[in-house]
Amino acid sequence: MLPLWLGVVPFGIAYALAAGEAGLSSFETQAMSVVVFAGASQFSAAALFGDGAAGFSIVLTALALNIRHVLYGLSLSQRFELSRRQRLLAAHLLTDEAFGVAYASGTSNPGFLFGTATSLFFAWNLATLAGIGLGGVFADPSELGLDFIFPLAFLALLVPLVRGRVELSVAVVAAGVAWLGSQVWPVGPSVVAAGVMASLLGAWLTRREVPE
Repeated sequence: MLPLWLGVVPFGIAYALAAGEAGLSSFETQAMSVVVFAGASQFSAAALFGDGAAGFSIVLTALALNIRHVLYGLSLSQRFELSRRQRLLAAHLLTDEAFGVAYASGTSNPGFLFGTATSLFFAWNLATLAGIGLGGVFADPSELGLDFIFPLAFLALLVPLVRGRVELSVAVVAAGVAWLGSQVWPVGPSVVAAGVMASLLGAWLTRREVPE
């Protein structure tokens, strides 16, 4: 997870700066990183707070941006045996990065899942705290160009999983649907649509491998 911190920390600081500009207090800014813990949703929520949006609109936006986590959770639940309390905690700590690293590892050890998730949780919250402390002194971290780290990290996780025609076909279809969907819908629904369609394709391509 350490390489992913290079992308998480600057944007955690950027979130804190954006939240402060939107009028959130230091406590509210930090509390959102603890309770919500979802970068894109926190950026959107801060902007909506600043515009005076209704609470319902803010919650609905956050759900739309993170609806892809339903697919993440379904996938991980098939691999990791977790108690009800562990499932609730894992659901709260789940992120794109934690899912990618945990799934690509091939392990079914719950400790690995919680290790990856907790690692990013502390990194994000420490970055938020740093952003609150720096205030207007720190330049906009997005100008550093570190946003390319996440796509590269996920490509590095994806490549070892593509072992044949089926995996390649599923990856290509998922990428294509996600890109096309992003031209019309927000990121969350686009990723869900890509996941569903690619999963159906994968099931169809491997149907003969399932015992009668």
